[in-house]
Amino acid sequence: MNYRQTLPSTASVAHQEIDGRLNAPAAEKNAGSIVELTISNTPHSGKALEIASGTGQHIVQLATVLPNLIWQPSDVDKNRIKSIKAWSQHKNLMNLKVPCFLDATEAGWSENYSNFDFLLLVNLLHLISDDETRILIKEISKSLAPNGRALVYGPFMRDGALTSAGDKEFHQSLINADADIGYKNDTDILRIFDEFGLINLSVESMPANNLAFIFEKL
Repeated sequence: MNYRQTLPSTASVAHQEIDGRLNAPAAEKNAGSIVELTISNTPHSGKALEIASGTGQHIVQLATVLPNLIWQPSDVDKNRIKSIKAWSQHKNLMNLKVPCFLDATEAGWSENYSNFDFLLLVNLLHLISDDETRILIKEISKSLAPNGRALVYGPFMRDGALTSAGDKEFHQSLINADADIGYKNDTDILRIFDEFGLINLSVESMPANNLAFIFEKL
């Protein structure tokens, strides 16, 4: 069973379009800031992997504005993979590969997905357990090429505290659905990435009280 099947309805809201595309209002709302930050932190060319691409709305925009990067979308949900394919066909982008099934919480996935120059992870860590987070970060480190960068975006605690009413409500809905998931602490994330050889370059405040971490592999 993949993690999406155990989540409350508040964790992922998406509407079906006639042509098979899923449209998530939250993805559309946050896309501009994510794309802007990605542009300033990617290499001019190379290979890029997005983990948990979701509806596909982010990655088609990124592939459009960063045509010299070859983008590999992925997800664990077959309906999301169908949506990514539909978004890709709608845009007809030559640098956007066919989406693949990838459960990034499983140990060893980097053996088949390696030497990436850039990796993007949006809105996933609060949906998985602490143990799965450690596995994912370890595999991210293995999947990146030397000097490769990772951008990790989402809602986080600050020094162990939830800092808005909306975050408190959402976090509670997550742990009510599964006691092992929920918001991760920003300082814990920094420590785990450092443990696996990924150096934090910056932490950026983002819209809707989210954070974005930029890491680079030694």
